[in-house]
Amino acid sequence: MSGPSASPVRPGGVRVAVVGSGPAGAYAAAQLLATRDAAIEVHVFDRLPTPWGLVRAGVAPDHPKIKSVTRVFERTAQLPGFHFHGNVEVGRDVSHDELLGHFHAVLYATGAPGDRRLGIPGEELAGSHPATEFVGWYNGHPDAAGNRFDLSARRAVVVGNGNVALDVARMLALTTDELVRTDIADHALEALAGSRVEEIVVLGRRGPADATFTTPELRELGRLADCDVVVDPADLAGGAVGGTDEPFGARVGDNLEVLAGYAAREAAGHRRRIVLRFRVSPIELAGSGRVTSVRIGHNELVAPASGPPVAVPTGRVSSLDAGLVLRSVGYLGRGVPGVPFDEGTARIGNDGGRVLDPVSGGPLPGIYTAGWIKRGPSGVIGTNKKCAQETVSLLVEDLLADRLDIRSPAPAEHLLEELGRRGVDVVSHAGWAAIDAHEQALGQLLSRPRVKLVHRDQLLSRAASEARDSGARGAGSAAGAASVLDTPFTASNQLTSARNVQKNVVSVPGRVVSACATKPDT
Repeated sequence: MSGPSASPVRPGGVRVAVVGSGPAGAYAAAQLLATRDAAIEVHVFDRLPTPWGLVRAGVAPDHPKIKSVTRVFERTAQLPGFHFHGNVEVGRDVSHDELLGHFHAVLYATGAPGDRRLGIPGEELAGSHPATEFVGWYNGHPDAAGNRFDLSARRAVVVGNGNVALDVARMLALTTDELVRTDIADHALEALAGSRVEEIVVLGRRGPADATFTTPELRELGRLADCDVVVDPADLAGGAVGGTDEPFGARVGDNLEVLAGYAAREAAGHRRRIVLRFRVSPIELAGSGRVTSVRIGHNELVAPASGPPVAVPTGRVSSLDAGLVLRSVGYLGRGVPGVPFDEGTARIGNDGGRVLDPVSGGPLPGIYTAGWIKRGPSGVIGTNKKCAQETVSLLVEDLLADRLDIRSPAPAEHLLEELGRRGVDVVSHAGWAAIDAHEQALGQLLSRPRVKLVHRDQLLSRAASEARDSGARGAGSAAGAASVLDTPFTASNQLTSARNVQKNVVSVPGRVVSACATKPDT
């Protein structure tokens, strides 16, 4: 082949490794498998035993419609040529160079799992947490299942003005009746059911027109069953961006309209309230050993010659008692050993998805990237589809133009065998399907989408024991479990029932029952 016009490549299986099974990785896998110009086999690796990234571990439990995108991903997983290898961390269990030795190309879609810090005194006090830890905790992320959050204080403070900040505030304000119908992790359900938090204050550094949350997320706060939403009308004065007369887009206008509605509302005297404050920044977290108050600096907005308005301290400082502080001020990508990484941008250096050599500045053959680790943490789930398409188009272009080494690398099976020798419990898609069916069967007992297994050892055990069974337990599993717990599940008793499902139901041959969603005593 001498260029893109050469005959289509049908080398009996060009193999591509996709590292990361979140939306960007899943979309990239689908697009690779749909390529007509080459027969491509896709092997998706993920450090977790479960696929689909932040759709499972980041999207709020009360947003099932957003989570439904996994149906699209599952259809991709059923396509010929798709392989899932969960519980494999690249850089720990297998090296980047080993992947290059077994695949014609490697595409990194590892997201942005880190969090930005506030950089203020007291940030290390107990009671101060990144929102990423809280989100992982209530979503049952294996790395966060053991986290603890003190919910005994009357007031919590959330720092940030994006959708994640609103998710966190909303989760703190939801009633038990609202939570029990979601797939929230059971340990979080129990903790939030006993929460004493009455007020959640959301701090935004700039004005309401500069907030990045979307209108549906903002509007949703007003529909909570037992929560008032409070906005100071003074915060809406001026209206336009930075208090100037500059026009703003439809989203900003819609947000301001919703905020004005909240500002005009009479408080209904609900049990909880969410207070949205603007032009304020935390400057210190105070307390002896743990957070007891937040010192807040008040800002004014100054419009520069170009770009967004800048928040400038006025010198006015106030204090707010609080026992829990959750910061949601941005995500950061993390590097993979052996893969060029720009510490300044916290992204893999790339040009449209081709990973660049930091020395020469040219593309490194066979190495690609997509998603947040490529472009930074921006956009919604669907944004990753276009991002992945751009990368896959370049990968296929390079393949057809002979820029990739399509000589037969070592078989992928050899790599999997080596991982087994290293003691890595690799979870196949069949193993994930067993976990998925088990969780959903338990959820049926409680009229919930699923009851999540949240500890890695439980996930691995379920995958190993059930994958061999080829899903034979299927639809009858819920009925079998129901015969063990023949209890009417109502909103008022679901929390107790969830504990019973976790603690009292034992494995019965031929029936899917609880594998203990809470970690068993050892």
